[in-house]
Amino acid sequence: MNDQIHSDGSDHEHGALGDAEYAEFMELAAQEGFDPEEVEGAIGAAGHGPLPVLAVVGRPNVGKSTLVNRIIGRREAVVQDKPGVTRDRVSYEAEWAGRRFKVVDTGGWEQDVLGLDASVAAQAEYAISTADAVVFVVDATVGATDTDEAVVRLLRKAKKPVVLCANKVDGQSGEADATALWSLGLGEPHPVSSLHGRGTGDMLDAVLEALPEAPAQTFGTALGGPRRIALIGRPNVGKSSLLNKVANEDRVVVNELAGTTRDPVDELIELGGVTWKFIDTAGIRRKVHLQEGADYYASLRTAAAVEKAEVAVILIDSSESISVQDQRIVTMAVEAGRAVVLAFNKWDTLDEERRYYLEREIDTELAQVAWAPRVNVSAVTGRHMEKLVPAIETAIEGWETRIPTGRLNAFLGEIVASHPHPVRGGKQPRILFGTQAGTKPPRFVLFSSGFLEHGYRRFVERRLREEFGFEGTPIHISVRVREKRGRKK
Repeated sequence: MNDQIHSDGSDHEHGALGDAEYAEFMELAAQEGFDPEEVEGAIGAAGHGPLPVLAVVGRPNVGKSTLVNRIIGRREAVVQDKPGVTRDRVSYEAEWAGRRFKVVDTGGWEQDVLGLDASVAAQAEYAISTADAVVFVVDATVGATDTDEAVVRLLRKAKKPVVLCANKVDGQSGEADATALWSLGLGEPHPVSSLHGRGTGDMLDAVLEALPEAPAQTFGTALGGPRRIALIGRPNVGKSSLLNKVANEDRVVVNELAGTTRDPVDELIELGGVTWKFIDTAGIRRKVHLQEGADYYASLRTAAAVEKAEVAVILIDSSESISVQDQRIVTMAVEAGRAVVLAFNKWDTLDEERRYYLEREIDTELAQVAWAPRVNVSAVTGRHMEKLVPAIETAIEGWETRIPTGRLNAFLGEIVASHPHPVRGGKQPRILFGTQAGTKPPRFVLFSSGFLEHGYRRFVERRLREEFGFEGTPIHISVRVREKRGRKK
């Protein structure tokens, strides 16, 4: 959750700082030798809120993952020369020409999970619904296919900005193939070789024109409206049963088969005198020979639900060992910056030995979310359901907490005095000052005299939690290092 940030020098709002606090902060920054534009950029980047979302869609094996790797500037999306390669992550942060945005890779799906038309529709509709703009990738060497035409119909219906990428144009000889894609009716085809990088710059310039500067929030739009709770977890951990129990009626189909829920189901439920909007999510029904494809669908739907939510209630089957899939879902919620509650289901079925080993698993396998409120529940019997709402409220409170800059800097001064950064290479970097630039989740930007090691930033995060709480929320800490040009007086 920590990173070194780079200012783009463009105009930014003051993050979460008011005008008076901002003016006082900028005066402090000038005294410490920081350039005002760099400080503004750092606060703007740290307090940006949600990034605009770019979805990369297209049929299998047209080079979507290769293009995503090219856009984000590193090899993260798995690439194989066959359709339907399953990946763990489906979204990445990218930057082009000083602007940051999120890329959603919808590659890697199996054509035959639900039949050709259904699988294309499910993929494209997911991507389009969560996106501010879409890159539609077509293999220029093959030309427009019936599957491509199916995606085009969905894109027109959604009325989202579309950039048409004619991929696999490796030289001048392929330009004519790209030109033929004008027939799709989506405007100018951008000839690109995602493998070699040819033409990607021009395409990304078009992407920036299509993306909004700042997307609309998908939650909290109506004052006093219901808070959105995503109920997530791997298939068959009891998400639908839990939703039915808190609603006191059978609102969602429950079946012992993993993956009975096909689509996210939004339910308004009153708990403790408050109305909440619960989003029940799960993967599609599995077919044994296509489990990878089904799991990929599940991850897409989970990601979509998390993006729409304020709080992720992560349901874990306590009767089984904590799995890699459980950890991936936790990571997905944390990286999305959502408040987190851990709900351990089937607690009433555990004997003393299993409880002992589960506690050890939690300490080791879920150490990254030791700050998350935890409830031990039974979706079948309703055990401890009354503890769910207080845990959610606690997580939301931490998620929305903001520390005034003056109080934060007094705290940082105490840290620097009592636990200075270790000396490295004869130098001892120190935190000069900082501010909380945003909330939902809390985002801090620290200004320092030198590079702060990850271990020290983790220490600062731990001390922030000890001092100010922040229970149930990830914390994002960015660091701006003072340039070596010397201090300005």
